Amino acid sequence: MVSSEQTVLVTGGAGFIGTHTVVQLLKDGFRVSIIDNFDNSCMEAVDRVREVVGPQLSKKLEFTQGDLRNKDDLEKLFSKTKFDAVIHFAGLKAVGESVAYPRRYFNVNLIGTINLYEVMAKYNCKKMVFSSSATVYGQPEKIPCVEDFKLQAMNPYGRTKVFLEEIARDIQKAEPEWRIILLRYFNPVGAHESGKLGEDPRGIPNNLMPYIEQVAVGRLPELNVYGHDYPTKDGSAIRDYIHVMDLADGHIAALRKLLTTENIGCTAYNLGTGRGTSVLEMVAAFEKASGKKIPLKLCPRRPGDATAVYASTEKAEKELGWKAKYGVEEMCRDQWNWASNNPWGYQGKKA
Repeated sequence: MVSSEQTVLVTGGAGFIGTHTVVQLLKDGFRVSIIDNFDNSCMEAVDRVREVVGPQLSKKLEFTQGDLRNKDDLEKLFSKTKFDAVIHFAGLKAVGESVAYPRRYFNVNLIGTINLYEVMAKYNCKKMVFSSSATVYGQPEKIPCVEDFKLQAMNPYGRTKVFLEEIARDIQKAEPEWRIILLRYFNPVGAHESGKLGEDPRGIPNNLMPYIEQVAVGRLPELNVYGHDYPTKDGSAIRDYIHVMDLADGHIAALRKLLTTENIGCTAYNLGTGRGTSVLEMVAAFEKASGKKIPLKLCPRRPGDATAVYASTEKAEKELGWKAKYGVEEMCRDQWNWASNNPWGYQGKKA
């Protein structure tokens, strides 16, 4: 039985997927502690979570500014709170940046996670939901991607996820009391329906939707479409876009599975819709939702980008009882609602 007062540590909980998941955890009756170093997020995001859930549920949310690479930050947290499980989002996630700065990606993503495992083991908290990524599949030989496909990431960011999945499997094999679920996300988009929470990347966005959104609100002049000669129906790359609220609910489903299933071991699940949408189809859907024309600049393909990737979602449906509910229209509607309410993100426009 999952008691309502279980306490979950959410690393990187001030980030895009983190904030949306924290909202759902609080609404589901969990106590939540966030640790985040604000590398790609800000305190305003945490304040907005409190605003969305209201004063009563906010009492069950704690926040610590800290960095997983600094073990003392973790020690302090674990020595004062007994955690039932950890949802581990913290890490860097931009493909292009990882190609340019691989050492930084290995430092943050690998060392931070290894420290987290060590402190979790020391304090006997051995249940983790880990943020993996569809990038572990690289350019898959066939689609949809099934969880038992060979892992063949095409860039340093994706490789950090492959390495961390391997580390998880090795730890669990050596210490069978660990229960670890690896969630391979496809392309998270959209925003909380309140318009108070959404994706707010630093600098030029690396992902399609925040980029489209910044063009729509006038922050960027045009959308760069990387690759318009792919062997797809309109020449643009195909991805599986998933609403961030569906993704948040996927984490709750995974957490419940961890807390109630003894012999789960270390197992991976895809979180996607199981449908592919091309970049140009996504642009058209956003134009419809926002009533804005998005000027395009067709650019060459980026190194490390695959032609078409989408998920097989059967395993998550069967074993987690989870299925994505929202389609492209809702994703674009909620993304535009966030963008039009927060054209300059959480911080507002700098003078």
